[in-house]
Amino acid sequence: MKDVLIVEDNEELAGLLMDFLTRDGFEVHHVSGGEEALHYLEQNSARLLLLDIMLPGMDGFAVCRAVRQRMSVPVLIMSARSSKSDKLAGYELGADDYIEKPVDPEILSAKIHALIQRAYGANHNDILSSGALSIHQDSRKVFLNGEILELNAKEYELLLLFASNPGKTLRKEYIFGQIWGMDSFSENQTLTVHVKMLRTKIEVNPREPKRITTVWGVGYRYEEI
Repeated sequence: MKDVLIVEDNEELAGLLMDFLTRDGFEVHHVSGGEEALHYLEQNSARLLLLDIMLPGMDGFAVCRAVRQRMSVPVLIMSARSSKSDKLAGYELGADDYIEKPVDPEILSAKIHALIQRAYGANHNDILSSGALSIHQDSRKVFLNGEILELNAKEYELLLLFASNPGKTLRKEYIFGQIWGMDSFSENQTLTVHVKMLRTKIEVNPREPKRITTVWGVGYRYEEI
């Protein structure tokens, strides 16, 4: 998962913003059009959308409307259109903030920091990114493609253990000991049940899991997708 998806058709400006935000600790991706932004968000996820209004084809207002219909990712509009009516239109469509061009990079970075912290309840450095999943360890919240997942305490702990060990085969005994404790009165079957429940929430097809795969006779392996 990227921290910021920049939607800006001015390549020079986008490059400058990417350089600055990357130096400021953000992971950034750039697209130059509205349709491209929506396509990216269908396949990936971002913690914040930095959105220009005057885009070729599908304009920023239409992008903001489409994003709000699908997910709750914070939207920061960045535009040379600075009239009151434009700002009100952006807010009415669900934008979280509006910044005028030319932007001050330090002010922009501060706004991004504030929006991410407000939306996810943690500093972005406390967030474990795992493909389209993001695990917010301070608030114990998990997002898939920008949408929050409803996990119980053990499902959360299980996912955090898996995501902290991508590509590794973890033995069932090790997983059980880490989550329930070796002295627990729970049975090992509890692990199987919880893995099954977790798959229903994070897999596209739980019957053919891609994230949590079974290593027969050993345990499970987690893959980032």
